[in-house]
Amino acid sequence: MNRATSRAIGLAALAAALAWPSVASAQIYSWRDASGNTVVGNYGPGGLAAAAVRTYPVAGTAAIRSTREVAPPVAGRFDDIIIRHATSNGVRVDLVRAVIQTESAFDPSARSGKGAMGLMQLMPGTAADYGVTNPYDPDENVRGGVAYLKDLLERYNGNEELALAAYNAGPSTVDRYGQTVPPYRETRTYLKRIREATALAVTSRARIYRTVEIVDGREVPHYSNVKPATEAREVVAARRR
Repeated sequence: MNRATSRAIGLAALAAALAWPSVASAQIYSWRDASGNTVVGNYGPGGLAAAAVRTYPVAGTAAIRSTREVAPPVAGRFDDIIIRHATSNGVRVDLVRAVIQTESAFDPSARSGKGAMGLMQLMPGTAADYGVTNPYDPDENVRGGVAYLKDLLERYNGNEELALAAYNAGPSTVDRYGQTVPPYRETRTYLKRIREATALAVTSRARIYRTVEIVDGREVPHYSNVKPATEAREVVAARRR
């Protein structure tokens, strides 16, 4: 399908939606995909600059329904990368997929208006922190993004909702609100989209850490639920609470 044809189809669908009579109303989103085709739907693409998306208030959208959900055709291209990095970091594969879908719609060249880049929409500072030299390389991007997500999960004791809120709004923002989901519409919408793609683990995982101190030549173990600063530690218990 060439651009002219896809544009005509998209505009026709949009015109039909605008003319539909009903009392309900919502938003119709229009944008171009990676192939230059015009896309019209009741949802916006993840990870694209806001300026690239046009929205239209539409009356009667309650009476409009799609025949089926269309999965991103390129998603499967990155399965090997996603599975490898998710598994090596102990992060759920379906959670990583949901993050990528929400962040970039599986577009490795995506760049947000705030400067986030690639599949997992890494900010420049985060990319540098995790040794990502080319954030538009799928393997590098997913490696850094999953490692960052893993650190956030550890920071919030396995609470995926808080970790994802921190991924979206920053951990300092989550901490400023008492380690709760910030009351930002963007963050709550972000969590809603990921929640629709995969069930989130929102309960915390209590961990008990064991460290050893050498006293008079003897090993003296210490146990705490607070993560020690030293790397010489081990988790001896982990349970849901």
